[in-house]
Parts: sequence; C-alpha cells; structure tokens
Amino acid sequence: MPVEFIGWIATQETSEILPARGPLIDPDFTARIARVHEEADFDRVLIGYGSYWPDGWQVANHAVRATERLKLLMAHRPGFVVPSLTARQAVSFDHFTGGGRLALHIITGGDEADQHRDGDFLDHDSRYRRTAEYLHILRHLFTSTEPLDYAGEFYRLEGAVLPVRPATPAGMPLYFGGASQAALEVGARYADVYMVWGEPLAQARERLDQVRAAAARFSPGRTLRFSVSVRPILAPTEAAAWARAEDIAERALTRREAFVRMRGRRDSTSVGSARLLAAAADAEVHDERLFTRIAAITGAAGNTTALVGTPEQVAESLMRYVDLGVDTLLIRGFLPYQDAIDYGRELIPLVRSEVARREARLIPARGATPG
Repeated sequence: MPVEFIGWIATQETSEILPARGPLIDPDFTARIARVHEEADFDRVLIGYGSYWPDGWQVANHAVRATERLKLLMAHRPGFVVPSLTARQAVSFDHFTGGGRLALHIITGGDEADQHRDGDFLDHDSRYRRTAEYLHILRHLFTSTEPLDYAGEFYRLEGAVLPVRPATPAGMPLYFGGASQAALEVGARYADVYMVWGEPLAQARERLDQVRAAAARFSPGRTLRFSVSVRPILAPTEAAAWARAEDIAERALTRREAFVRMRGRRDSTSVGSARLLAAAADAEVHDERLFTRIAAITGAAGNTTALVGTPEQVAESLMRYVDLGVDTLLIRGFLPYQDAIDYGRELIPLVRSEVARREARLIPARGATPG
C-alpha cells in the first residue's frame, strides 16, 4: 500500500523555536502554507486543536478553498459538541468540498489546564469513556441509515440519523491518538488509523502489537492502519544536520522559558508525553538518528521527537517505521513553511520511490503461478 504523508498547517507561522508574529489569524499565510503542502506532494494536512487556537472548521474551510486536491485531517476533541452535530458538520463539509477531502482526528486531551479553559473537568479515564460513546455514535451515523436510539453515561439520543451519508465509498475516516491503556481500548475498537508519536523502534513495535491484539479481541480479523509523527531535521551532510538539531534544541530551550511565563506550566496527564520523556531520559539519541532532546526540553508537549540526518538517511529511518506496519507518516518541521518545501523537494520523493520499488518487487511474486 502506498504511504500517506500528512503535514501540518496553522493560521500563523510559529513553533517551538519561532515566536509568533503578526495576527493570530492570518488568512494569507494560512492559504500559502496549505498550497505549499499541496505543491510538496503531501496527501493531507493536520489542523490542530487547542483552546488558544482558532476554530478548526473555519481553518478547514479556508484551506480547502485555497487548494485543489489537498486532503484535511481536522483534530476534534469530544465533549464540547454533541456527536450527532459533529457528524452533520462532517458530512456537510464532505459534500460541499467534492467528497473525500476530510478526515477527523479524535483527540481526547491530556493537558488539564487546556481542558479546563474549555470547561471540561472530567478526569483522564472518564474522558476516554466519553470518547468511546462519541465514536460509537459517529460510527453508526456515518455507516448506517437506521435511526439510532442510544442511552449511555454521557450521551442520550433518540432517532438520530444523518440527512446524507459521506460523499464517497471511503466514508469518513477516523484517526485516533492516545497512548494510555484507556486510549488503546477505545482506538483499537473504533479507529481507522491509530496515530503514535515517534518513539524508538522497539517501543513503537510493542505499541503497534498491543493495538493489533486489542483490535482482534473486539473483532477477529479487524485491522487498523498506523501513523507515526516525527519532526525531520535535514541538511546536506550528517554533521550539518546534527549541528542544526543542536541549534534547534538551544532555541527551544530559550523559547520554553518565554512560553512558561506567558501561559504557565502544563498540567499534563498525557501518557504519550510520559513515554517520550522516558525515552529522552534513557538516551538523547535512539536508533542512530531519533533525537529526543527537544522532547525533553518542551515536556514532550506533542510531536517533538526528531529524525536527524541527510534526506537519504532520514528516508531510511522513516522506512524502518514502514517496515513495522506504519503506512502514514506525519512530518512537520520547526520552520514549518520552509521545511514543508524542503520535505517535498528532498524527502518525500525518496520515501515514495522506495515504497514503489518494494511494491513493484512484490507484484511478480503475487502473480506467480506454481511451475
């Protein structure tokens, strides 16, 4: 199966090393960074979610008008909108944009202060029970014409049904993130794509095996796709790439103090962040080029492990995750705009070429007949 590349867009250019400048909502920049990703041959772009960020639906509407084929992965946090309304919003967007350009990334939330700013005071495991109900309802509404009566711990509906189904046979893909045991049970049961952060290969392999085993318990034969999220740091030589990585880490350290002064320290219950911090405590570099220092500096607040090297070296490292069963690669840079251009020119073609080479090598074997 061909690999899927996902990038990341926002309404202004900022990162762990770039202080925000200009208006928080910059329509011109949002359109330009969406087009840059389309031109760089990304399949999708992630639109993030946070209480400090603009509304994702509005960003998606703007980005889809600025591009022709680029697909969107919109982060959505259950608990603030009833699932039947989310389902109607999603299928409406799907039909108005030609079908097949939207997927939802379900995030349950691990930053307690961010949850509280939006009025959510449930504890970690309760949020995942709510997410399970939310996804159960979404799944039914997206796939069935039968009205749904549902009475759960968090939601109650009578006769819920959508006016239209999703516009294409692919339906409405549901991506899912979460590293706790509670998350594993929910994602293994309901997700189409289970997303993990860039952990060392041994831990990533173990995690994927756990998800597969949980999925099989819910439904024998059920399979999921997997996505890994990393931050490539590229340069023409390996030495230059590592020098760049160290410079980014130092700049992130400076930015961290400014961020804490502005917003306060995170009160995180994210198991995914804890896993990245544990990997960082174990070693600064894993598997030759997985750099964990930036994750340690930032408290692993999201996707913060990096693959460092030449484009050829980083492509080889990405293929190691593909070998584990990953077919979706979420890559974004610390210089989001320029890095997206560089990935499209230097990295994405290498990975696509290697995946195609392997696929071509398998085709004769699949079509062979016993002699």
